[in-house]
Amino acid sequence: MEQFFAPISNEYVSYLETLVNDYFFLIALVYLAFELVRYAIKKQLSWTLIGDTITNYITLAMFIVTAALVVGLFYVSTFFYVYQFAIFDIETTWITVIICVILADITYYWEHRFMHRVNFAWATHTVHHSSPFFNISVAYRFGPMDGIWPLLFHLPLALLGFHPFVIFFAEIFVQVYQTVLHTEAIRKLPRPIEAIMSTPSHHRVHHGSNEKYLDKNYAGIFIIWDRMFGTFACEDEKVVYGLVTPIESVNPFVAFFHGFYRLGRDVWNMPGFFNKIGVLIHPPGWEPKSKPKSPAE
Repeated sequence: MEQFFAPISNEYVSYLETLVNDYFFLIALVYLAFELVRYAIKKQLSWTLIGDTITNYITLAMFIVTAALVVGLFYVSTFFYVYQFAIFDIETTWITVIICVILADITYYWEHRFMHRVNFAWATHTVHHSSPFFNISVAYRFGPMDGIWPLLFHLPLALLGFHPFVIFFAEIFVQVYQTVLHTEAIRKLPRPIEAIMSTPSHHRVHHGSNEKYLDKNYAGIFIIWDRMFGTFACEDEKVVYGLVTPIESVNPFVAFFHGFYRLGRDVWNMPGFFNKIGVLIHPPGWEPKSKPKSPAE
């Protein structure tokens, strides 16, 4: 038990983050091969599914390029800059790493909820939800600005006193756990696990366009956050994956940019300056109670 309270180097935690991130990607590719075989056995494998899977990884590559150019160094340096003003001097031990993971998980819940309920954030996150399929490759379907929001939501952890390397590890740990949930091969798990942990069943609901499933199950690791904050739904009807208004394309450029195209179109078509702002900051599909007529009308 003492080893949990013994100091560990931040460099070692950073090494673990890289190890987990890189090796799990390879594991995910192997699991994807299993899922594709499963689709074939169930006679559900199609060229559309294969094209969608390829698109998932192309959007990942596009996201990595975007993140490297726009976020990259700025992301890391911002955390280290804020860390200089930390309120507490939190020593890095396995206990504090675990605490940071739990805090990062509840932070992820609110970040994730924000990305669904604020239209200018949904414009990038919609990419992840645009696939009409559900397998582990969908977990790697990223939008162009997905690297921005974790910075804003996780910075308070650096201000609290957690070393940036510990925060980065916590972020990756939550993200890797989320990746595991993207599968139809695992049905419901034993009830105690379903009650506490986020499971593939819970996350299938999150990816559903069924009306009863919309904006449900935001949790990363612990589903208890959804239960606490009133956003939980159980998988009790067949999930229809994808968007309420599907993109109906496996073109990676359509998938990657459709959210901002739709947002720009909605802002342009909305009459009134403050209503245009409303489109940006309200949930998707928002309209003012009394919409003024446009000049064309």
